[in-house]
Amino acid sequence: MEDLGKVNSIQLYNLWKNLTVGLATVITMMAFSKLLPFYLSPVVSIICAAFLYVYIYNTKESRESSCMIVPYALMYCLLAYSFVTIAMNVVYAWGVMHVPDELVFFTNPFIPSLIFNPVAFIVMVVFIARRKKLHLCVDCRMRNGDVHERGVLGDILESESHFQLKNLALVFFLLSTVIWIYYTMFYVNININARDWYIFTWLTIIFILLDELYFVARYYNLYLDMKENNEIITPDQLNDMTAKTYLRFYVICGNFIYVDPHAIDPKAVYKEVIDTPFFTKRTVNGIPADEVKRIISKMTGYDNGELRFFFGRKSNDLSKHSLLRYFYFLDGDISDYQDMNVDGEWMDYERIKYLYMHNPGKLSEISVADTTRLATIVVTEKTFDEEGFRKSKIKTYTPTFNLLDVRKSNLDFQDDKWIEVSLFNSDTPLFRIKRWWRKFRGDNKKNNSWQ
Repeated sequence: MEDLGKVNSIQLYNLWKNLTVGLATVITMMAFSKLLPFYLSPVVSIICAAFLYVYIYNTKESRESSCMIVPYALMYCLLAYSFVTIAMNVVYAWGVMHVPDELVFFTNPFIPSLIFNPVAFIVMVVFIARRKKLHLCVDCRMRNGDVHERGVLGDILESESHFQLKNLALVFFLLSTVIWIYYTMFYVNININARDWYIFTWLTIIFILLDELYFVARYYNLYLDMKENNEIITPDQLNDMTAKTYLRFYVICGNFIYVDPHAIDPKAVYKEVIDTPFFTKRTVNGIPADEVKRIISKMTGYDNGELRFFFGRKSNDLSKHSLLRYFYFLDGDISDYQDMNVDGEWMDYERIKYLYMHNPGKLSEISVADTTRLATIVVTEKTFDEEGFRKSKIKTYTPTFNLLDVRKSNLDFQDDKWIEVSLFNSDTPLFRIKRWWRKFRGDNKKNNSWQ
């Protein structure tokens, strides 16, 4: 499965490109707010936000699996700036409170950076705090898998998206501090001069350009390091690559699962993790069920098991690759199956669950991802109905599960329905109002990542 641990070079480029598009849009807004009549500044900002919305939508529709959180955050920065600017002008026009002339776009001069930078800083802080709960990020995880499923690329997108948000929050905080200190201590509102415009407008643009150059160097060096470590797949290599289907099997007997406690972590070759020893690949696009049964029968040495499909995902990061998971249930007792064809041992699933909850680093990353999906679907189905309402009126009730429940269940683990319910249910604040609003919008889309 070494290919799944590599990164498509286009993904690194997209990570930089999305940041660049967002920052270029902010620069455009600042420049045109200076060049055009001041009262058009919120209009320009809304147009720039609309451009980012179209860019994000088109990227999503193209099935690119790049991280869009920075353009998304900057879109909200632009919208928030427009809203705050218009609100200040309404307050000024109605005489509700005193607003400095520099914050009113009907006066000359109007200084957008006094509003935009503090607003952008606040928006970035909110995005940092709610990063994993944003609809954009939830939808991305539903389509492409979480950080554990996506391997090295998942780690890069997770860490770099967080770093980009923190970096921009710091940039907007520094700009806000410098500009407002200059405004309160050095600016004379009798006649604005060239130095004033340099601080109020061009300083923001220069800061953003310097930040962009920093990220160019950062991602170029990251690309060189990964290429040197043979962790990069180029577009040419992807085009020449044949279709591959990876198979993972979870062999189960009662509430025991057969594992290799000394599996090697691909990210740290000196670290041992617990993982299933039953995995293989075929250089084909899809494998018939009877062939899958023959493969696992040969790997275990027992052909009397029940094969059941768990779930699968086509990789949007590496084209022509797919990873399928299966359960293989064996009847009887584990003492009947001591002569497996691969090294390993039977482990009580309660032990696996304990490690998953308290020390997930002991498990392989993909096992953590698969356990997360399994537990989420089974526990959610026991807790809520399909509409998201609790089956039990006792809100503190949290059901448990084991592998016996998994074998008895008729749940479709490929379907994301119960994962969606786990994210939005009666435990969500203002659930009924939000549920009504979703129905009003017709927001009933399915997010099956396999389709």
